[in-house]
Amino acid sequence: MRDSRKWWVLSVTSLGALLSALNFSTLIIALPDLIRSLHASLLQAMWIMMAYMVAQTVMVLMAGSLADRFGRRRLYLFGMAFFTLLSLIAGFASTAPVLIILRVFQGIGGAMVMANSTAIVADAFPHRELGRALGINVMVVAVGQILGPVLGGWLTTEYGWQWTFWFNVPFGIIGVGWGLWVLGLKSTVVNSGRRLDYGGIFSYLFFITGLLMALTWGAVQAWNTTVVYVGAATFVVALPLFIWAENVSEAPILHLRLFSNRVFGLGNLSATLNAIARMAIMFLLIFYFQGAKGDTALTAGILSTPLAIGMLVFSPIGGWIADRFGATLPATSGIALSMVGLIGLALDTHLTTPYWRLALWMGIAGIGSGLFNSPNTSSIMNAAGLKHRGEASGIRSLTTNTGMLVSIAFSLVLVTASIPKAAMLAIFAGTVQGLHGSAETASLHGFIHGLHVAFWTMAGISLIAAILSALRGGGQNGRPSLRMVTAILLGREATRILKERSATNLSREERVLVTMAVSELEKVTKGSNDDDASLASTSTGRDGKTARVATGTGTEH
Repeated sequence: MRDSRKWWVLSVTSLGALLSALNFSTLIIALPDLIRSLHASLLQAMWIMMAYMVAQTVMVLMAGSLADRFGRRRLYLFGMAFFTLLSLIAGFASTAPVLIILRVFQGIGGAMVMANSTAIVADAFPHRELGRALGINVMVVAVGQILGPVLGGWLTTEYGWQWTFWFNVPFGIIGVGWGLWVLGLKSTVVNSGRRLDYGGIFSYLFFITGLLMALTWGAVQAWNTTVVYVGAATFVVALPLFIWAENVSEAPILHLRLFSNRVFGLGNLSATLNAIARMAIMFLLIFYFQGAKGDTALTAGILSTPLAIGMLVFSPIGGWIADRFGATLPATSGIALSMVGLIGLALDTHLTTPYWRLALWMGIAGIGSGLFNSPNTSSIMNAAGLKHRGEASGIRSLTTNTGMLVSIAFSLVLVTASIPKAAMLAIFAGTVQGLHGSAETASLHGFIHGLHVAFWTMAGISLIAAILSALRGGGQNGRPSLRMVTAILLGREATRILKERSATNLSREERVLVTMAVSELEKVTKGSNDDDASLASTSTGRDGKTARVATGTGTEH
């Protein structure tokens, strides 16, 4: 019974992951229709999308402390119910500002679901099966990314943008009911004493909001405005405050000391840059298909699937390669492939380009992202060590989400720079056909030029990401170092000896072996590779017994 129940738990979290993935990918397809229906500005449309992501990112930072206080199962189910309720209400929004506010609250509910699902799965599955269970969750997310554009396009074309929200409701109700039956409301509440890092949370909120507001307002309205100046000033002031707060906090949301580990730091930086480049592809091509080409939302959704299909198929292949050759090879090769796809799009995206060529470049970029994501994530988590693995997961989510947010705003800046202001909304709303003669020609040529600039920029960002990924270390590639292997073997032998007899009864040779084991463990622990230290320490003596005994024997031989 217990063995089957863990799969029921996985089905609950997988449904939550699927809804989260569908929520974003269906809405981005519906944006042109939403702009037309709500008479929204381009700036408002961008914030309808980004408000959810900002709220979700900030809420995820608080999720660990809230789960300690209320229990992660209760928080998960409450988040699912809250997300479902807000999806119902959002479909009735009559103005863009109201929808932006509702998206903030919807993001809070989505964060409660996403932040607790991994921990719930980890509680249900034994360690030896956890990788497979989490892999299934990842596959579900990938399927959602493939289905989302097609589903969103069909719902928008046939029924209107409102149904990109309302379709969540029946699945959300099923998810809450199924979760109540499988998980129940009984949840372990831990009085960990962990305090929220309010300084870090609020300074992050201010610096990311200030940056996004300055970029989006400047791109759509005008750069020489009070809003841009205030947003930029907020960013400039809040970013150093965020770094300072994380350095002095006892429980920081961004553990900066982990970044002193080269593998961890460069892995996160390359992941952030990859998120910026990858997000730009889907964001820009949706408007290319619907705005410049005049395709329907359904057609645009279908045409954008090669990117997600490449990620789905090659994510497990990237993990398989990493298991055999280390993380650096597939991760770096993946970013390089993504760069090739972006260069192809930069050179080959025109109004008359055959679709099969665009699909080819999208597929190559998707394959690259698939090869990169799994090995890079594994490398980051292992580099953090067992002690900091929970924090590492949060940091990876924070940096990746930040990269996606910056990508949307930065791409908008690059593309709109070449478009006449009067034609900008027409292209992004898919009504460019309403322009006439030279106005239509100028706006479309400006848009295509902007796409080229954006894709070239993202290719350059991918090149930097590939270099950073390669610099994480080509020797070990995520595999155990020779020193770590030596420490583990000596430590295990020393532990075996100490289990058989007391420290006072050891022979001279046995004391020498125990001392050597401690010496090697200390070298690993003080070395630069934290993963070596965590793996070696967990593979040898229990509760530090080897180290304590050796400390007392070191002077006796």
